[in-house]
Amino acid sequence: MMNIILFILVAVSTSVSAVEFSVKSSTIKNGGTLTNKQVFSGFGCSGENLSPPLNWTNAPSATKSFAVTVYDPDAPTGSGWWHWTLVNIPASVTELKEGASSKGLPKGAIEGRTDFGKPGFGGACPPQGDKPHRYIITVYALKTDKIDVNSEASGALVGFNIGFATLAKASITATFGRPTAPTK
Repeated sequence: MMNIILFILVAVSTSVSAVEFSVKSSTIKNGGTLTNKQVFSGFGCSGENLSPPLNWTNAPSATKSFAVTVYDPDAPTGSGWWHWTLVNIPASVTELKEGASSKGLPKGAIEGRTDFGKPGFGGACPPQGDKPHRYIITVYALKTDKIDVNSEASGALVGFNIGFATLAKASITATFGRPTAPTK
């Protein structure tokens, strides 16, 4: 009898913990390809440079704020490429509209400096002819209400601070590539 009760308790606790923190986008599918909306406008690319729409669910109950990063680990830099860092999103916020970086962030949120050299979202723009790059979009549930950085903070500094405050994280990975230019 005791074994049956123990089995039931384990089964119930396993099913309760099976609900995981997750992130989705209405325009980007995990394993899919970015659209021209998320492509940079500059550096030889001619996209719309809009930050993606995101919504997240099932954050841990201890969450005090959220952070979002977009990172390309395939950039030929030796350290990848930071396309977006956004911190201090209030715990009451569970979504960002498309273009939030340029159209209005939640009150108190701060964007760090991208590897393009300025704060805000910087879309995909891999070197022409390189293999398609992966773009990892991650939402972090944090145990602190504020990450102490400003808009000049590098992606590495923001990532370092997020690392110490993370309760949970959820990601979407999409790819984007630019074919080799035709020869004339």
